[in-house]
Amino acid sequence: MLRWREQAPADFEFAIKAWQAITHPCSSPTYRKAGLNIPPGKGGNYGFFRPTEEVMEAWRKTREIAEALRARVIVFQCPPSFREEAHNLENMRRFFGAIERRFLFVWEPRGEWSERVVKALCEELELVHCVDPMEGEPLYGERKYFRLHGGPGYGHKYSDGELKWLCDRWGGEEAYFLFNNLSMYEDALRFERLLKG
Repeated sequence: MLRWREQAPADFEFAIKAWQAITHPCSSPTYRKAGLNIPPGKGGNYGFFRPTEEVMEAWRKTREIAEALRARVIVFQCPPSFREEAHNLENMRRFFGAIERRFLFVWEPRGEWSERVVKALCEELELVHCVDPMEGEPLYGERKYFRLHGGPGYGHKYSDGELKWLCDRWGGEEAYFLFNNLSMYEDALRFERLLKG
């Protein structure tokens, strides 16, 4: 990580995604991909912002990485299984109430959440609501943070017309745009050219 920071241009800004042990249960395939081994009987201590030492240790690791990269933004992307339920809301309140606020925190709920609850929770916890701008509108945050997922399977390559719409709609805002599709690099470069006129 320190090498990444040293090799990046001085004005390059890193943004990171919070470690999945904070947001995702250990049944998530992302754990297997990352090669994480969960001790027997401890699976219920991971993910969903649970008030556990395992989740807080995952936060400490996330924070260390953000500090090493001098990142200003940390994205908390939740799986669709993280639903609008009272215990999940309470876990979020406890988690964000317990950690230091030296970063811009971005929350991407991906399950079925009402707009009213998302907006109220983001306002209460000072979170920027992250959304795919092709699928919805951001509900809270002076700054905007968009993740363009490229549809099912991440395979959609954005057309010039779609990128132009994105530029016209949100290009004048103070916003972050993350392309998370298979053609992310090419799409991001074309979008950057549009933004620069």
